[in-house]
Amino acid sequence: MILRPKLLRLTPMTAASARPVAQAAPVPTWLRKAAAGPVSLEDAAFAAAAALTTLDAVVRREGRWAGAWRQRLALAAAAAAAKRAGRVEDAAALRDTLLLTRPGDEVGPAGRMLLAWRTLASRPVATLLSETVLADVAVDLGSGRDEEALGQIGDEIRPLAGAVGNAVAGVINAIALVERHDSRAARELGPWLADAILADRLGWAHAVPLFGTQAVAGAGRLPHAGQQSEQAFRQHIFAAYARAAVQAMDLAAELGRRADPLLAVAPKLRAKGSGAVVEKLLAEDAVVASQDVPGMSDRGLRRLFDRLVDLGAVRELSGRAAFRIYGL
Repeated sequence: MILRPKLLRLTPMTAASARPVAQAAPVPTWLRKAAAGPVSLEDAAFAAAAALTTLDAVVRREGRWAGAWRQRLALAAAAAAAKRAGRVEDAAALRDTLLLTRPGDEVGPAGRMLLAWRTLASRPVATLLSETVLADVAVDLGSGRDEEALGQIGDEIRPLAGAVGNAVAGVINAIALVERHDSRAARELGPWLADAILADRLGWAHAVPLFGTQAVAGAGRLPHAGQQSEQAFRQHIFAAYARAAVQAMDLAAELGRRADPLLAVAPKLRAKGSGAVVEKLLAEDAVVASQDVPGMSDRGLRRLFDRLVDLGAVRELSGRAAFRIYGL
């Protein structure tokens, strides 16, 4: 049975339902199939509505690992953006660029893309559409700093964020708005703004990088060759959000399982500063052994990470013998 796109009118959960106590359920098989291959605009709209509604419950559960989840999705979005830009850096190289570069050093074009997506994932949604943030993000994403165009985009995008109603329709309008003002900026700033608008419409405290991870992101609008092109564009957007939401929920389930051993051993850790290390592992995509932790030496930190790896509480992500990186 096909349900109409009006189901995309998602509303925030009530306070009573914002803190469910049960673990997140796996993505239902029917939803996974619906998101994998919608064959019409209505099918895609239904899949997007169902997937985003289910994801909304995951976001509002506010798992202890939610920061690491959003940052890992930001890494995936940055890797996709780098690939679209013709760059060779993959997710592992981007992670190295950020973690193994001294504060203040240049991280390169791909590294700046990662910084832009990490901004989306870490800053409160209410601050994302300020002129300062938009200007910095546009530069990081390679769009340049056209103050006049960015000012106009900001003036018109903020009412979209504050509006009530169809969440994905707001995303489509945001992408069209950026394309109309600056087609160069639309390539990467459009997907970034789309996720910011979606988060605002759904009442999330922090945005979840979704659209930027998809192949359709950064493509701009389809040619205006009639109603069919407009429908095809909308179908692509709906399908992309359905796929992205399912992938994000799969990652949330994986990180939730990986966080359980860390949370179980955390009370048993006696090293000074271990609590701060645990919180950082839950909040970040990855952490280096040279991390500055008050009261803990580099040697002590390395020993702590070695113990956590032995206990199965964290993983070493780089596969190297030196300059090792740890995370869920």
